[in-house]
Amino acid sequence: MSRKDQPIIIGLDIGTTKVVAIAGRKNEFGKLEILGFGKAESAGVSHGVVMNIEQCIKSIQQAIEKCRLSNPNLELKEMYVGIAGQHIKSIQTRGDRVRLNTESEISKEDIDLLIKDQHKTFIPAGDQIIDIIPKDFYVDNTNNVLNPIGMSGVKVGANFHIITGDRHAIKNIKRCVDKSGLITRDILLQPLASAAAVMNDEDLEAGVAIVDIGGGTTDMAVYYDGILRHTAVIPYAGVNITTDIRKGLGVLNAQAEQMKVQFGSALAEMANNNAYITIPGLRGMQPKEVSIKNLSNIIQARMQEILEYVVYHLKQVNLDKQLYGGIILTGGGAQMQHLIQLTEFVTGLGARIGYPNEHLAGGHAEALMNPMYSTCIGLILRGYHDFENNRLRFIGENGNTLTENGDLFISIPENESVKSEEPAPEQDDSFGDKNAKRSKFLKGIFEQLKDKFLTAFEAGDDKEIE
Repeated sequence: MSRKDQPIIIGLDIGTTKVVAIAGRKNEFGKLEILGFGKAESAGVSHGVVMNIEQCIKSIQQAIEKCRLSNPNLELKEMYVGIAGQHIKSIQTRGDRVRLNTESEISKEDIDLLIKDQHKTFIPAGDQIIDIIPKDFYVDNTNNVLNPIGMSGVKVGANFHIITGDRHAIKNIKRCVDKSGLITRDILLQPLASAAAVMNDEDLEAGVAIVDIGGGTTDMAVYYDGILRHTAVIPYAGVNITTDIRKGLGVLNAQAEQMKVQFGSALAEMANNNAYITIPGLRGMQPKEVSIKNLSNIIQARMQEILEYVVYHLKQVNLDKQLYGGIILTGGGAQMQHLIQLTEFVTGLGARIGYPNEHLAGGHAEALMNPMYSTCIGLILRGYHDFENNRLRFIGENGNTLTENGDLFISIPENESVKSEEPAPEQDDSFGDKNAKRSKFLKGIFEQLKDKFLTAFEAGDDKEIE
């Protein structure tokens, strides 16, 4: 596919400390060319959850405006938005479908219907499904099938990783985007976006844990044998370290943040015992001297607590000693000095910093080859994954049919192309055409219902109706 046929996809990372908007397009080599970039300080967000709608809207608008200024030719309208927060949960389920036409090959439509069936999964009241991720498939008695499309079989099923979140927290994020004059194309879990940006096929095969240390939360995604095994959101991150420094050393929040970034170390034993930082006094008071050793002790205590949570989650899935790819640290907090050494000491696994540069084209994108932008670049990559698999998902009230969890799922036939341009002038959107489209849509719904009833009668005990 030529460069001009590739869509421009925009990622919007609404974090606790920053809001980032990045627009990108793949070139002929499959690398992302960054076409626009905007960053603003975040307000109204705490630990990944919107606490003040108006402040959050202003932060989003500032980031979008800076992105527009970086490239006035860009049209910034539809966004892939990241989500995190302690309300995020994951469920492991198993589901299958009995096929009526067993002579035909298993198709992409069969898999789409199988995934759509999982929206019936019971989830706690007040929660909403964010994403449904197939882990591995099975066809009849054949297990551990990576891709069943093209195979023959009566029953096709899969083990699923279902990610849920608080319905109101999700609505608040969408409301902020809507009131900023934008459209939410999809809401995605931040650790999965970060994983897409910093991980390659070798990491997937070896088994890795992606640990994204952001401002308000530490997000985690664990892969083993090429399959997503676990996701988690730890409610401690950079903001907590800054707060600890502010309270422990008796300084202002801005001073604590500056000391953390400029002089902080995750290993106290690496700090110089005789080094001190001079803090200006308030309102004529005497300057204050702070020991770098004490600063590092405070940072290490909180970082060690975060890493102990990482070990806890790895033990939950019995992968604390089996990840040969080790731990990939990303996010703004991953830039802390000596964090790799502390991570290896606490977890007993190898560690490295994950940069999104593997997926970026050179040149003007060099400034974005920073772990703090992994989530936003991963959101763009996820958008391309949907585009390349002829799967577009929108969230919103645009007059389209929505799935049970509020997501619109559109499956585009392979012989049709996705176009971002405006409709051609000669297209007729008459009343008759609308009725024909509506009839075709209703016919498809009735055909699906008919298939379910026929499946129930013909499959007997082989099919469990939920």
